[in-house]
Amino acid sequence: MSLTEPTGRQGAGEYPGQTQSSASWLALAAEIEPQVAQYFLVSARCGCFMQAARSLNIKSTVLRKQLMLLEEHLRRALFCYQGSALSLSREGQQLQAQLIALAHERKLPVIEQPLIRLAVAESILHDILGRDLIALLRRNASARLEVLSLDSPLALQAVSADVVVWLAEPEQPLTGPSFATHAPVCLAELTYLPHIAKRYSRVAARPDSLDDLADYMLVQWQQDAQVESFGPWNELVEQRLAGVVQVQAYELMLEMIRCSACIGLLPAYMSHFDRGLTALPGLFAQGMARQVWMATNARVEHHESVALIVELIRNTFNERKEWFEL
Repeated sequence: MSLTEPTGRQGAGEYPGQTQSSASWLALAAEIEPQVAQYFLVSARCGCFMQAARSLNIKSTVLRKQLMLLEEHLRRALFCYQGSALSLSREGQQLQAQLIALAHERKLPVIEQPLIRLAVAESILHDILGRDLIALLRRNASARLEVLSLDSPLALQAVSADVVVWLAEPEQPLTGPSFATHAPVCLAELTYLPHIAKRYSRVAARPDSLDDLADYMLVQWQQDAQVESFGPWNELVEQRLAGVVQVQAYELMLEMIRCSACIGLLPAYMSHFDRGLTALPGLFAQGMARQVWMATNARVEHHESVALIVELIRNTFNERKEWFEL
């Protein structure tokens, strides 16, 4: 049997020597290992080997090999393709009905996945980790992951999680979560600069002094008003009598910079994340920076699952290390 997608055998063929009666070969269903039976039923329900593998949290090659061995054991073709759509053959439909009936007599195992709680600073989650987390879930549809967004120091102190990624002030005593953690690790130091959308500012006309900003609207994420290291920017915003907007949502601030000719304070890596934005260096004499820290709960229970999340975060920051270099 060929279990490749999307091409494959058209219709359902027969195995050589296929002489057993329907009742005879279906009797073998009771001998199928519960795990293999689950592989077959999930594949039949999904109509897609890739999706079934994701749901079962196994590699698609492992799933296909097990189904091929099952077909060889039963000497029946269980799957067929109608055009590009995967479906069950007549024998596959019979086996599905038989296994569902048997399921009332023996409960097929359902492996409970541990719940992992991940708390991440909102900007880091949006700009850096979001895509890789989505890719992880695309590969593992059975995962149980709770993602919490940290948008303030109070949220960091109140949160309870297995893994925490937060932003902290450089050259100050580190303030982390309120619960006991293993030794925190610094993942990166971020420099912050005012940014503007390229579409709204020609290179020759871009502001290169604070006086030049008078002709532009400023947008500030309200959580940044509490950040001590952003003092030069926050002072500029506070002095404004007009041409300033403050927002509570990080994504809304980004959209206002992209689409409303606003200037806002963003990490210097933002031009890597969004090619339509450009930094405006040299406006402030004093640099503005924050550090990204990660720690795991000292009382974590599901070590392997937590280690997978930690490895993903480390790899993401390592792969993007050029983002943090000026």
